[in-house]
Amino acid sequence: MSLKSIKYEQGQLQILDQLLLPAKSVYIDLKTVQDAWSAINTMQVRGAPAIAIVGCLSVAVELHKKDASSLTNKNDLKTELVSKLRYLATSRPTAVNLTKEIDALLSTVDRLVADDSVDVTSMKLKIIESAERLLAKDVSDNMAIGQVGANSLLTSVLDGVNVTVLTHCNTGSLATSGYGTALGVIRRLHELDRIAHVYCTETRPYMQGARLTAYELVYEGIPSTLICDSMVAALFKKTCVHAVFVGADRVARNGDTANKIGTYQIAVLAKYHGILFYVCAPLSSVDFSIESGDHITIEERAESEMTDVAGQRIAAEGIKCWNPAFDVTPASLITGIITEKGCITPNELHKLGPV
Repeated sequence: MSLKSIKYEQGQLQILDQLLLPAKSVYIDLKTVQDAWSAINTMQVRGAPAIAIVGCLSVAVELHKKDASSLTNKNDLKTELVSKLRYLATSRPTAVNLTKEIDALLSTVDRLVADDSVDVTSMKLKIIESAERLLAKDVSDNMAIGQVGANSLLTSVLDGVNVTVLTHCNTGSLATSGYGTALGVIRRLHELDRIAHVYCTETRPYMQGARLTAYELVYEGIPSTLICDSMVAALFKKTCVHAVFVGADRVARNGDTANKIGTYQIAVLAKYHGILFYVCAPLSSVDFSIESGDHITIEERAESEMTDVAGQRIAAEGIKCWNPAFDVTPASLITGIITEKGCITPNELHKLGPV
């Protein structure tokens, strides 16, 4: 059974505190929208799908606590929900999943307010149901992505050949509600007994690969090796790597993809060495409203993530730092985008969304 980064049941929400991994596995309660905002912003929970789910479920948690006497009318409830959902959207700007799910909930709120057959209590319950459905849908989508990705790679290699792959950052159960996206593909290949070896990068400066992906690979018993980000070129030159699988925090309409910093340079190296490069993400990660990656907002994080390790400063005092959390990989470097609906080339992606 895969790890669970999110536990939820009837208004009780817990997350696995990823700041403590791999040393400790501790679940913390999120009782309010403020708790969720803080957990997302400080990266106690991370990964675009997981961020969206936790944000929306925190609203469900607060609604569960509301008794009938506190529900005055639908418009007042709408005003409260709009304020909380817009606040959640400010927690991390690059990942599009949270924004899209918030927009979907806001649309549901508007529809329920306009429906005279729905009273305020029913409105509350329907909003809760909408948020809770995200958990099951995410697992289903991830498993579909795993199958699509495994099929896509295996059709490109000789029959019977076990594959060696590389992944960057963390895209497994810890980044989703379960199973994973890019790591879900790797998990599926392992289930099919077609994995020879997995290489995962440390993913500096936040070390999601070393702390989280390595943790998941060991937990699943998948043969794997951890490498520094600066070793990828040497690995590609020395070792037969069949493919790279990465996740996505936002995909533009033309296929340009924002993902954890360091993804772009791996894509360049993969292109040079003739290695397949796949982006794995649910369609909810695609932002059809923006034409290219030039329009993706890139979050910049605190200098301390670079200058300090485990609370100990390692960089010279007074040095300036630049710490973008993401970079954008051009569509021209991407072999295919693996979604729950299939594997498509970047130049075909626009056909799946609004014009």
